[in-house]
Amino acid sequence: MDAILNPENVILVGIITSILAGFSTGIGALPIFFTKKVSNKTLDMMLGFAAGVMLAATSFSLVIPAVEAGGGGFRGAGITLIGILLGGIFLDFTDKHSPHVHLLDKREEGNKSSLAKMWLFIIAITIHNFPEGLAVGVGFGDGNVSNGLSIAIGISLQNLPEGLAVALALVREKYSTKKAFLIAMLTGLVEPIGAFIGLLLVNIAKPLLPLILAFAAGAMLFVISDEIIPETHKNGYEREATYGVLIGFVIMMFLDVTLV
Repeated sequence: MDAILNPENVILVGIITSILAGFSTGIGALPIFFTKKVSNKTLDMMLGFAAGVMLAATSFSLVIPAVEAGGGGFRGAGITLIGILLGGIFLDFTDKHSPHVHLLDKREEGNKSSLAKMWLFIIAITIHNFPEGLAVGVGFGDGNVSNGLSIAIGISLQNLPEGLAVALALVREKYSTKKAFLIAMLTGLVEPIGAFIGLLLVNIAKPLLPLILAFAAGAMLFVISDEIIPETHKNGYEREATYGVLIGFVIMMFLDVTLV
């Protein structure tokens, strides 16, 4: 598929697609209504799979298009390099200075003295998922539906185990099953906001497309390395989680190349 739509339709398709991708966190969280006994080994493999999917989506749907949109060669690689570093630095700054609780390991960061714990979770949700929505938005940025759909598929796949992980973490913190499910679903519904901002940025400033693609890639890489992969290495199942990364990466690579 290599469809080019007018800007209005691209924005509509991008927002609808990001909403559907966001809802996949709720789908992933559904098992908590039937069982709360998911082993750490299984969860680490699932999170590894999510990291692999995100890594492939970042590589094939953000980094490579950024280099191409930047003109290729030294110029394209240079623009992409700058964008990736800016995206990672921005998310690092946000992560350090916004008060929040990490959803999986419960580390608290930032100045959080005046905020209730629920709001710390909500801020964490925003920090973690905004780059994913941004990636979907900029994926549709040049009117190429194929690239946007490829990223959205990847985000949907990685949101499934992530939604379950978040819901289980909340249940273990004594949240009710219903509230844990609703919060897990909300983690994905932050993504359409990021998608809209990404679409808006690219449509307002077309020449910035390669930089914005690379910025989203850098933000995604930061989330993968700072939050998801370390979580999979805490319980002694690093090898299983690594195979999860490999499987997630090759599946997303195959889908990216063959389906869209």
